[in-house]
Amino acid sequence: MSTGSGSDSVPGPQTPHETAPGASPEATGRGAPPSAPAAPRKGMFSSLRVRNYRLFATGQVVSNTGTWMQRIAQDWLVLSLTGSSAAVGITTALQFLPMLLFGLYGGVLTDRFPKRKLLLVTQSAMGGTGLALAALTLSGSVQVWHVYLIAFLLGLVTVVDNPSRQAFVVEMVGKEDLRNAVSLNSANFQSARLIGPAVAGALITAFGSGWAFLLNGLSFAAPIAGLLMMRTAELHKVDRVPRSKGQLREGLRYVSGRPELIWTIVLVGFIGTFGFNFPIWLTAFTYHVYHQGPGTYALFNSLMAAGSLVGALLAARRSSSRLRLLVGAAVLFGALEMAAALAPSFWIFAVLLAPIGVVGLTINVTANSSVQLATDPLMRGRVMALFMMVFVGGTPLGAPLVGWITDSFGPRIGFLSGGLVSLLAAVLIGLILARVGGLRLRIDLRRGHRHVAFVPRAALPPDDAEPTASSGKPVTVA
Repeated sequence: MSTGSGSDSVPGPQTPHETAPGASPEATGRGAPPSAPAAPRKGMFSSLRVRNYRLFATGQVVSNTGTWMQRIAQDWLVLSLTGSSAAVGITTALQFLPMLLFGLYGGVLTDRFPKRKLLLVTQSAMGGTGLALAALTLSGSVQVWHVYLIAFLLGLVTVVDNPSRQAFVVEMVGKEDLRNAVSLNSANFQSARLIGPAVAGALITAFGSGWAFLLNGLSFAAPIAGLLMMRTAELHKVDRVPRSKGQLREGLRYVSGRPELIWTIVLVGFIGTFGFNFPIWLTAFTYHVYHQGPGTYALFNSLMAAGSLVGALLAARRSSSRLRLLVGAAVLFGALEMAAALAPSFWIFAVLLAPIGVVGLTINVTANSSVQLATDPLMRGRVMALFMMVFVGGTPLGAPLVGWITDSFGPRIGFLSGGLVSLLAAVLIGLILARVGGLRLRIDLRRGHRHVAFVPRAALPPDDAEPTASSGKPVTVA
């Protein structure tokens, strides 16, 4: 199963993609100085020029399709066995609980061992979990505790697979193409999300969930073959961290001293914990609000996937990942979720899923690439493990709570609460990042002026800091 996409203490010259603690224009949200040359715009698919990355991407699109088939089939199987949205939430929580408990250890292993070899092991194990669930389901002996157990085992493998796969991207394409490759990884995942749910819906309706699990297990042969066919001499060399004591604490200290990392991780933690519980909400809306079957659930996932694919391709064209974009996308994401929760009809709800997909993917790619590019290579595995632990590992905390709210108060209240938490977290952390970066929120109501903008504190004359809305002057909020 795949999901969307480093610290050397040796000083060196900074590139536009490298971040000095507390000083990066990218990290603070300010633009580059006027004299700095603009980052050259690359093609949308520039990373695919690298042979090793092409092999990786080809294998991933096959296994990602299988992953989405299994995800739809698993959610629907649990709902069919129990009739409970909370049970779907428990399954999701068990799958991501190992990331919360052991995520940092996965980062240590990623920094210590060759990532390609780690991925060969983890991808093989993930294929095995799909085949085991297929055998139980096709034999007619599957029970809900079987699904819980396999979800937990899959989560254990993901503890190592996720940071290894994230950190391996830079070894294939180098730093210059990293942002593009992260975006294309997300596009890859979302393309499979368009195909997988549709195939899963047809298979479940015609034959049951077991065949979706079987095809997912077999799909991991593709990424394994791609990893074996790579030319190791063409990989970018990254020094491995020798075994020593205190490596977990070292990673935590590194992140805690860098506001551009810690607050980005905190923001995606809130959104991952409370805003990304779509298996719970979409199954509940399908089953309890609209009284439809697995085909409609697959349709909802495909609509979100279409939006996410558009978001990924737009991200692939960007030459930078500003934190102001991350915060703005998070605010919009929460607002769209709240709007969908209150949608008065089936088709309004369905149409809103596409922009939710666009904005959610923008959050994922912007946060991922910002964190990777702001981190030194020898720390990248541990930092990305912490990123994924917070982003994905928060689900065991949020999913049962969101599932309980959804069961107790209805799908609309459950969805609304997730959007509200995401919106409030984005606003609060945006204000914190603005203060850390020496920025102020400027509200200018005059005609022909930009009404809302973050500007450096020094750029404001003293009288502009006074609230003078009645006189038409700008209002500045620290």
